[in-house]
Amino acid sequence: MLGGYNDKILHVDLSKEETSVEEPDDDFYRRYLGGKSLALYYLLKDLEPDVDPLEPDNLLIFAPGIITGSPLPGTARFTTAAKSPLTGGFGGSEAGGFFGPELKLAGYDAVIIKGKAENPVYLWIHDGEVEIRDASKLWGKTGKETQEGIREELEDDRIRVALIGPAGEKLVRFACITNELKHANGRGGLGAVMGSKNLKAVAVRGTKQVELKDPDKVKSLTKWFAENYMEKGDTSGLHNLGTPILINVHDELGALPTRNFHEGSFEGAEKISGETIDETYNIGQKACFSCPVACKRVVKVDEPYEVDPAYGGSEYETLSSLGSNCGVDNLPAVLKAGEICNAYTMDTISTGMSIAFAMECFENDILTKEDTDGLELKFGNGEAMLKMVEKIAKREGLGDILAEGVKRAAQKIGNGAEKFALHVKGRELPMHEPRLKAGVGLGYAVAPIGADHTQMEHDPVFAEENPMLEELSPIGILEPVESQDTGPRKARLFKYLQHWWTLGDCVGLCIFSTSPARVWRIPHVAQMVNAVTGWDMTIWELMKAGERCDTMARAFNLREGFTREDDWIPDRFFEPLEGGPLKGDKLSKDEFKQAIARYYQMMGWDENGVPTKTKLAELDVEWVADELKK
Repeated sequence: MLGGYNDKILHVDLSKEETSVEEPDDDFYRRYLGGKSLALYYLLKDLEPDVDPLEPDNLLIFAPGIITGSPLPGTARFTTAAKSPLTGGFGGSEAGGFFGPELKLAGYDAVIIKGKAENPVYLWIHDGEVEIRDASKLWGKTGKETQEGIREELEDDRIRVALIGPAGEKLVRFACITNELKHANGRGGLGAVMGSKNLKAVAVRGTKQVELKDPDKVKSLTKWFAENYMEKGDTSGLHNLGTPILINVHDELGALPTRNFHEGSFEGAEKISGETIDETYNIGQKACFSCPVACKRVVKVDEPYEVDPAYGGSEYETLSSLGSNCGVDNLPAVLKAGEICNAYTMDTISTGMSIAFAMECFENDILTKEDTDGLELKFGNGEAMLKMVEKIAKREGLGDILAEGVKRAAQKIGNGAEKFALHVKGRELPMHEPRLKAGVGLGYAVAPIGADHTQMEHDPVFAEENPMLEELSPIGILEPVESQDTGPRKARLFKYLQHWWTLGDCVGLCIFSTSPARVWRIPHVAQMVNAVTGWDMTIWELMKAGERCDTMARAFNLREGFTREDDWIPDRFFEPLEGGPLKGDKLSKDEFKQAIARYYQMMGWDENGVPTKTKLAELDVEWVADELKK
């Protein structure tokens, strides 16, 4: 038996109220690892094409990484995956916290759920046992009420709960799943999939230990991390201020999304910054399982809005999407908006982008007060922003339209609204500026899940020689590449780092713990995997595992009808920025098209972005060719 694994995958059919356990062999785990790759295997194998994402036949998968549950810091991540109701393609989202490790300790390497319960239920998984329990009394409850209710019913405060709030129940297309009320599988609408199955929560409790094949090596690596994690400025910044530290950083670079990405600097940035939060409303910090970085903030506000610290505190993406991108510098309002999103379980990025879209429509007379129930929905109106968050969560008035995501909302509103709907493949853009970070822009375009900022380390890290760049030499990155470069060297840099970061989603690694900008170095990752499992994997094999996963995700989308035309970004980024240090900067359409074409060629895909049979054979997934035929 391998270390790190339980050799058990739990299958749950809610329609039939049945469970079963699959026991894959060692080769299966070495080929697909865990997390995102394992989830894609089952989505391709067991989900028929063209299934409506909100129908019972869709699969919902919870899959920890291969070393999740070990004491190694920064390895608590797990993937939740399904066909996305927001994009109609692959929907995969990672979260930290304690749920992933607890699932491993409870005896399972993944949970695969299909069907729909007749009435609301929750799953109770504990030390190899599984129950489908009634959740009727929890339906309609917020995240906090749900978690407290389950722990009280089962009489154990250490139970870890992945849950949905009312937004998931109401099928908001960007509803998310949270654990510990603050760690979110946040993007793509996976909470809506959960709601469509009448599944309120998955509660887990485990008392076993993950087997480590080389516990002494694991111990020495853990010790090294503890002694070195504050040496990297990026990591120490995350420890001291969390991701909100990026508000001022991006504002100074001219890359802080402002007023629906019209501008790159925000006059109110300091008011919503990590530094200001630390001086005013921050009351502590929280960490994920076995991680000293402790990047999560905890905030408490008493007035003019009451913000419950049980929901943690707002991340950079929340502060920017609901703050600067809506032109709002009212910090209590932004923090309250983030808390409402957590309580109702909505993705803060899509929520903020949907409101910014509506604000631009309002300022261009496409929406009126009649459409907004009297709200003056202009950029900068924090009160209106806050009320619209609640309307989306409850699907009331204009909120019911925005709850469909900006692509569908723009189609329904019409009258030129599509111009202001910033999305890729139907998924709203995260808070990172492609006119500065060209590699991030390429990632937005080609990411199978739609616009996503976690496809690679961000471009400014590689813009000039520094010690961080040296850490990429094990995968062949030796020279700086300018941030706004879209040439062949950027395509190569993106491809290599995309596979490496995807590997992290399979292993269970948090990007805040790994090279080049943070702690674990590339050789460490192979050492960690081998120390836990007993394998002898090389960096080369790990990179191939990441590439295999990226290619499988591409195949899933192609099977669902996506084409080359879907690999594109909004026209706004080919227009000049209107303000800030990067005023006037824009991307070139021709150069961006060439970057995508180069990426296809480097990936071993044809001119339409379809993986060749030879490439599938090289990656040891020839069976995927049969899925592409469908």
